[in-house]
Amino acid sequence: MRSEQTPFVGGPLDGRTLPVLLGMTGKPPKTYEVPVPGTGEEPDVVHVYRLEASGHTRRLGLPRGWRYVYDPEGTPSGGLRWPWSRPRH
Repeated sequence: MRSEQTPFVGGPLDGRTLPVLLGMTGKPPKTYEVPVPGTGEEPDVVHVYRLEASGHTRRLGLPRGWRYVYDPEGTPSGGLRWPWSRPRH
């Protein structure tokens, strides 16, 4: 699999550039989650980063590259994604 050095902006990974695996289309995943285990009384925390284009070309408006931006209100994936597949109460 191919990977790409992708910069991170904000949050605990601010300023770092990490290798991220690319999908079949050559684009990184939409979200990047960083699990942090809790110690003692602190609960486990998952930091969520969202993918955005780092720049666009002038003529066609194609993305030049990608970066991850910290999303403090982001909810980690896990569980069901589709609203119609949720159990009814």
